[in-house]
Formats: sequence, structure tokens, C-alpha cells
Amino acid sequence: MDLFQLGSEDLRSLRANAPVHRDETTGLWLVSRYDDVRAVLADPRRFHPDNALTAVTAIPRPVLRVLARAGFSLPPTLANNGTDTHTDLRRLVARFLTPARVEAMRPRIAELARERLARVAGPVADLHPALARDLPAIVLMEVMGIERVDIPLLKAWSTASLELFWGNPALERQYELAAPTAEFHRWLTSRLRAARGDDDLFGALRDVPVREAAGLCYFLLIAGQETTTQLLSAVLDAVLRQGDLWSRLDEPGLAGRVVEEVLRRDPPVTTWRRIAAEPVTIAGVAVPAGAHLLLMLAGSGSDPAVFAEPERLCPVRPNARKHLAFGFGRHFCLGAGLARLEAEVVLREAFARFPNLRLASAQPPPMLGLLSFRAPLSVLVDPGEPAGTPAVQLV
Repeated sequence: MDLFQLGSEDLRSLRANAPVHRDETTGLWLVSRYDDVRAVLADPRRFHPDNALTAVTAIPRPVLRVLARAGFSLPPTLANNGTDTHTDLRRLVARFLTPARVEAMRPRIAELARERLARVAGPVADLHPALARDLPAIVLMEVMGIERVDIPLLKAWSTASLELFWGNPALERQYELAAPTAEFHRWLTSRLRAARGDDDLFGALRDVPVREAAGLCYFLLIAGQETTTQLLSAVLDAVLRQGDLWSRLDEPGLAGRVVEEVLRRDPPVTTWRRIAAEPVTIAGVAVPAGAHLLLMLAGSGSDPAVFAEPERLCPVRPNARKHLAFGFGRHFCLGAGLARLEAEVVLREAFARFPNLRLASAQPPPMLGLLSFRAPLSVLVDPGEPAGTPAVQLV
């Protein structure tokens, strides 16, 4: 079983036959049923988050030295923090992601989407680079008040970091990935040390030691936009594979419900990790203290014990928002509201611009294949004529 390429059949088999399964290759304990995944996430006393950001593929000492020269470290801050400092650090970030502040971004998200859609033209276009790739990074920087950011460079840093920490790169590739990862950390450290006031994220962290602040920003500024890029591509691809669903996106509320269904069935964050702090029993299986658990978020969203006909994309599903795509409990994703809003607005704007949009090919797209992240890397479409384009009349 290749944990980097798990499909729906693999997840179905795990849930049915081995809901708690130790993978011999990695030593990870796979937990795949909804109730078990939720119970682990809800119990920070027995299940610690310390390994949440640990590199999946061990980073050898020579590569670690590249990171060390940049002062790189990931101390406990948000996702990997089970200590008492978590609440205060989370509060510092949460002020930038209040419901009111997020909702105020709606017009700006629509504006950014329209700008990008205006440049889309046929006969074939790829909505991943054209629409999904950079928009979430721009939105995140603006909502966090961070100015003077080279967005393409930030995306390069982000994708390198994801592969280094959640991929399975060979040694030579690890060296290649370490350089931009270290560069990103240097940039964060420089910006944090130069921060004044508290109008942006860097300034809000001015009383946090630079080492901790840089570690917090490193994860936040990657996960806060890369996962939304992945969600946008997943939503666009999924909707366009569902018969007439695209043509119905002007129905009130439908776009938002579609986003929830994609989050349930095809979440961009497919797995997350925990450590058993003591011997525990999960689904009748004895798990030793110190065991590293891999929580199958994607598998939990397709659990037939919770979601009827789970493989079907059903926008009227009454319990779709019960999914665990954003986690659960004290580590629930701070950016969930922003991600939902971006996906809904982008979907509505794409339909408004291209009501006859369709996939250019029925073939499945190439996929990002990391341990915890999976999404289309391409969304090839035939955009059709933009809305409002006069019909060509033959004389």
C-alpha cells in the first residue's frame, strides 16, 4: 500500500477490513473510520500533535545543515503544539480571521477571480495556474495585512516546503528543496525582526520570540494558501465531472453546498498525524504508547456509517458539514471560513464568466501526491464563449 497514492478503494478496504492498521513500511498506525478519527482529534490528553509537522521522509544530517544555517526550526506553535502556549498563539492569529474580517474580503476575492477569468481563453485553458494557484496567496497576505510579498516566490517556497516535509523525495531532491525552504525561513525572520506596530501578522507577533514566531508563520503562510489552491482545483474538477451541475451554479446557495461536498469527499488535506501519549485501544485494536497515528481525513469523509452513498457528490446532503476536512477540536483550522468563502466565490465567478465551461478531457488529471495533501495539478477546460459574447451571425 502506497500511502502517497491512496485511492478511494484503498480507503474503503481499510475502513471495512482494518480500521486501525499498522503500515509496516512507515510504522504509522492508520485510523480510517469517522468516529475513531473524530475521537482522536477530540482527545488532546491522550493524543498529542507533536508530530504534525515532522518530515514524513527523514531528512539526513547534511540536508539538515542547510536548514540549520538559516536558523530553521519548527518549535511548538499551532498545529504541532499541545502545550499551554497554544491558546495564546492561536488568539494572536485568530484576530485576523474573524467572521467579519473574512466576509469583508468577499468583494476583493470576486475582483481577483474576475481579473484572472478575463484572461482565460480557449480552445483549451488550465484553470489551475490561471485561477487557482496565486489567488489564495494574495488573499491570505491581504487579510493578514502583509505587504510587499513576491507571490510567485512565496508559491515556490511553499511548494518546495510541502514536498520536503510531506513528500518522499530522494536525497538529491531533498538538497534541492532545502534551499528554498531555508530562504523562506530567512525571509520570515527578517520581516519579523523589522515589524512595527500590530496592523499585520508580523507586528502582532512582536512579543513572541523570533524563533517561535518564524515557526508559526512558516506553517501558517504555507498551509493558509496552498490548501486553498488545492481546494479550488478540486472543486472545479469535481463539479465539471458531475453532469449538469455546472449549469445549475446560479441556484441560490448551491455553490456553497457543493464546496462542502467536495471538502467531505475530496479534501485537500487527506491525512493528519497524532502521537499516542499512553497505551490506548481504538476500534478494538491495542495501540502502544508512542505510536504515530495517521488519521485518514479523506477516508472519514467517505464513511458509509455517517454519510449515505458517500462516493456520490450530493449538494443537498443534510450532514455534509459534519466532515473533518478542517480537523476537529482545539486544533480546528483557523482559516476554514476564508477557504470556504474563496471556493464559493471563485466557483460562482467562474460560472458567471463561462456558463458553458466544460472539461477538455475526461481523463483524470495529474495529482499532487503527498502524504497529507492531494489535489489536481491541472484543470484543463474548454471555456466556451464568455457570458455576454454576441453570437456570430453568418450573412
